[in-house]
Order: sequence, then C-alpha cells, then structure tokens
Amino acid sequence: IMKSRIADHLPGKLGHALTRLGFDIQVARKKRGLTIAMMAERTGVAAPTYRRIERGEPSVSLGAIAMALFVLGFSERIKDLADPGTDDQGLALDAARLPQRVRVKRQAPAL
Repeated sequence: IMKSRIADHLPGKLGHALTRLGFDIQVARKKRGLTIAMMAERTGVAAPTYRRIERGEPSVSLGAIAMALFVLGFSERIKDLADPGTDDQGLALDAARLPQRVRVKRQAPAL
C-alpha cells in the first residue's frame, strides 16, 4: 500500500484524531445497521474508498468524509469545526491587537 505524502508529514496527534474519526464513523454506521456497501453507495464513493474513511487515512478527500458524516446525520457539526467564535488562539490575537488608547481625530475648524 502506497502512503500519500501527507501521511509522511502528519503530526502524531493529528493522525490519531483522524484514526479516531474513522473509528467513530464506523461505530455510527454499525449502530444504524448499514453495511460498507450501503455507505459507499450513499456516500458516492467506491467501497475501498469508504473503507479508507473508516481507517482514518489522511489521503481521503474532505468531500468524501463530509458525505459520510452527512449520510450518518452529522453534517451540522462540520460548519462549526473552524468557527471564529470558538477559535481561542484567534480571539487572543485579536485582543492583543487592540490599541492601548483610542484618540479622536480633531476636525479642522469650519470657515
């Protein structure tokens, strides 16, 4: 089996997170009584590609993973993954950029 280039550079924690996501998708599929063939058909991918989703392989397209989540009823959660309102680092950077003082510019006197 060939590994993708991204798999060679994937940080360990991210690899574990993808593996966990694949496992969780597999559990959700089984709870719903769906076979791999059924999920592949509903997701619009070949069965081997669907199996790669459940293994958490990083080379699977985000679209294929999103479709699997949609079929299982989890699509609403996708929109919140990178929500700026829950981005602690981004919010901290915004706060650090706030000016120390706010000055109002004086307008030139009217003639």
